[in-house]
Amino acid sequence: MSKRKSSNSGLTPDKRSRLSQPEPSEEDKTDYFSSGDGMNTSQSVTGEVGIIESISLKNFMCHSLLGPFKFGPNVNFVVGNNGSGKSAVLTALIVALGGKANTTNRGSSLKVFVKEGESSADVSITLRNRGHDAYKPEVFGQSINIDLRISSEGTRTYKLKSKTGHLVSSKKEELISILDHFNIQVDNPVSILTQEMSKHFLHSKKEGDKYKFFMKATQLDQMKEDYSYIMKTKSMTQNTVEKHRETLQELKRKYQEKEERYKNLASLDEMQHKLDELKNQMAWALVAEVEQEMKPMRERIAAEEKSTIKYDQKVEEWEGKVQEANRIFRQLQDQLEGVTDRMQQLQPQCAELKSRVQARNRDLKAAETGFHRKKTNLRDLERDKDQLNKRIQELKHSISQTNSADTRAREEKMNHIQAELEDLSFQDSTLAQQIDQFTQACATAKEKLGRMSREKQDLQRAMESKRRNLAAMENSRNDQLCRFGEHMPPLLRAIDEADRRGQFKKKPVGPLGFCIRLRDPELGLAVECCLKSLMLAFCCDNHADERELQRIMSRYFQQGRRPQIIVSRFTNTVYDVRSRAVYHPEYPTVLQSLDIENPVVANCLIDMRGIETILLIKNAKDARRAMQSVNRPRNCMEAFTREGDQVYYNRYYSSEQDRVRYLSKDIEEEIRFENIKSIFEMGFISECCRKLQAELIELQNVEEPQSEDLKPLCVPASKQFCLYLARSELHKKHYEENRKAHVDMIETLKTNLNVKDQELQASIAKASEICPERLDVRRTAKSLDSEISRLRHKINTQQDQHGHRDIIVRQYHEAKENFSNIARQVKGLEAFIRQLTDIMNTRHNVYTKMRMYLSVRCKYYFNLMLSQRGYIGKMTFDHKNDTLSISVLPGEGGKANLSDMRSLSGGERSFSTVCFVLSLWGIAEGPFCALDEFDVYMDMVNRRISMDMMLKIAASQRYRQFIFLTPQSMR
Repeated sequence: MSKRKSSNSGLTPDKRSRLSQPEPSEEDKTDYFSSGDGMNTSQSVTGEVGIIESISLKNFMCHSLLGPFKFGPNVNFVVGNNGSGKSAVLTALIVALGGKANTTNRGSSLKVFVKEGESSADVSITLRNRGHDAYKPEVFGQSINIDLRISSEGTRTYKLKSKTGHLVSSKKEELISILDHFNIQVDNPVSILTQEMSKHFLHSKKEGDKYKFFMKATQLDQMKEDYSYIMKTKSMTQNTVEKHRETLQELKRKYQEKEERYKNLASLDEMQHKLDELKNQMAWALVAEVEQEMKPMRERIAAEEKSTIKYDQKVEEWEGKVQEANRIFRQLQDQLEGVTDRMQQLQPQCAELKSRVQARNRDLKAAETGFHRKKTNLRDLERDKDQLNKRIQELKHSISQTNSADTRAREEKMNHIQAELEDLSFQDSTLAQQIDQFTQACATAKEKLGRMSREKQDLQRAMESKRRNLAAMENSRNDQLCRFGEHMPPLLRAIDEADRRGQFKKKPVGPLGFCIRLRDPELGLAVECCLKSLMLAFCCDNHADERELQRIMSRYFQQGRRPQIIVSRFTNTVYDVRSRAVYHPEYPTVLQSLDIENPVVANCLIDMRGIETILLIKNAKDARRAMQSVNRPRNCMEAFTREGDQVYYNRYYSSEQDRVRYLSKDIEEEIRFENIKSIFEMGFISECCRKLQAELIELQNVEEPQSEDLKPLCVPASKQFCLYLARSELHKKHYEENRKAHVDMIETLKTNLNVKDQELQASIAKASEICPERLDVRRTAKSLDSEISRLRHKINTQQDQHGHRDIIVRQYHEAKENFSNIARQVKGLEAFIRQLTDIMNTRHNVYTKMRMYLSVRCKYYFNLMLSQRGYIGKMTFDHKNDTLSISVLPGEGGKANLSDMRSLSGGERSFSTVCFVLSLWGIAEGPFCALDEFDVYMDMVNRRISMDMMLKIAASQRYRQFIFLTPQSMR
């Protein structure tokens, strides 16, 4: 199946040539449905809302997959052979837009549209949603996606999505609102003319069917049905009024009888007056009880609202952390980019220096080779020298025997050899100096190489240590023992296992830092600086347990690095230190600032550190003033500040530790600090390692490395930082959710309070009805109720003798109220009937005028369409008999009489029907129109003319979309 889509500019010359359209006359250039615009002056405005942008089908009818089909904003042709799926697209359009199954004439139930063998069928439609008339543009955007799923049981579900695919609603009421907003009428044959309805309409010869088609297309039938329903309701109301009039006379008679008895009733005024006073007090007593119930509710809401500030602070704190992390991340990115740019700038210089180093190394090797060669030559020359000396002695010995000429020759030769020997000696000394220089350079380079290798190993160990510390802090989220070292959790598990096996007389206690809790989180660093290694220490009851604990510790700790073990007899009570402890009105001791549940831990810290004699003073200035004054606290040996500084009476030591390691409650803050610190340190260490590696490569004279990139060096740090950022955002979301839950709880309490307040207001209203002036009631409602019951019993006893007063009064008021209500209802209904009669008369007049106006417009457009082929037609509306007769004279006017459409040929009748449909287009409103097989009975001439007319109308109505389905070729 193929699809042809037009552009926004209307018909193209290719379309005109394919349809073999004759040159349009001046009359043809007139816009059918507008009085001012011509055909050639095409409008630039296209449909903004309600038009179909695309549609796709899956397992619908007999098709596994059709589409998606993209539709243009104006004219669209869907062309294909029978059975290719054209009508399936139109059927899917009707069903997806809320139409009933029988509207499609393809089945009585939705389940027939599911392909055989499949469990469901899916239809997806996209509607345009632009401009000022868009439907909820802030929610849906510029298009609305309607997804329909039909199950094999015949049920359908909708999903209404925005342009971005976000699910907005799954209710059919929302779809109906969208259709009403866009004025989409899937059951209107002018909007969507199906294949079966098209054939039925073409074959129909009844005038009543044409009239029904006209009424349905203009929605006049709906108005007529509404008016009929209103008139039926009016008739039923009139019948109700007549019945009420009959009942009213009987009620009046009963009312007069009850009134007579009420006047003749002897009253018990005194007791009744007392009873009324008690009822007044009872009413306000109930109000007072409700007010007492509301008082604790208000107090709780006030307390909860105060605690909301903590949640707000937490959210703001983590929001600040997220922003800080984002800022640092951006700074790191900028630094990385700067270092990368700098590296790229220095790359040519680095390459040049490396080339020079390699050239120097080659010169060194060549010099060494020459040196060895010269050294070999020197040995040869020395050997020759020795031989020459021997020869000289022999010559001197035999010189007397030779003549003078030979003597001079030998002397010259000896002088020449001596000169060469001196030259070789000079070269030998020069080469020896060069060898010494190169030997020294090689030794220096080897020493530097060893030093840089050691530095590299130290840096790598530092990086690994940082990673282990960070991993331990990450694990401490779930297990606080991880904060005391990665080996501490398995050590404690081993101790528990040994204790279960009976290897300890008394189970060791530790680490001590895990057994204490801070009362003031700000003093965490001070306590850690005070206790130091005792934070990791263990306490044993006896030496046998100490040896067993040492054996277990040896599995997890290296010799010399295991935690300290303290042997002290376990007791169940804490030492009495009142005589030697420090007491200060403002500053606590270490013992006072800790919550220690185990007496063994408290006694151990008292013995080992004397925590009862050490003060904790947050401010350093206050600490100096308290400790270094003449009147320093009694029994106080030292003090620690919030920063961990140690203060004595005559000296002051600053702390080397800057963060709380073991006692911090805000583990996330610690992880954040360590993350940021590790990022910078690992970035620095990575840079140092890179430089050392480069120097090692240059010194070892390896091949020139590839261009280095700093980004991989920072990848682990970046990943860790991104992980920290994600966790920060997760914690922020966690606190936001907690705050929302807390706020929801407050809202629930307020709702309950409002309900109670409404109950209070209702009680006040009831009490005010009983007694308008509020009474100060000191008695309980229960006691009042008892007295009211007693007084009523007394009144009833006397009324039994004189008749029940309440019954007579109640019957009188009931009769009076019934009579008044019925009289008021009859009066209201009569007024309603009169007003409804006036309104219906006005609406019926307007309806009649609108029907006449639409009929005239339809006639005008129909004649205008017929004139395109030279036909003459006549439409006669009979609104009394609900008939519409159409007479058409084909050919030249005046040569024959007008005849009914039944006497026309199939093509002429189809052409006339198309003209009728096009005339209805002019008077019906809707964002799109769809026609299926409108040209099935037309010959080529009628089809060409009908097609041209529809295209002209479409070009003149750019704000509407037209979809034509035909099995015939468009060529």
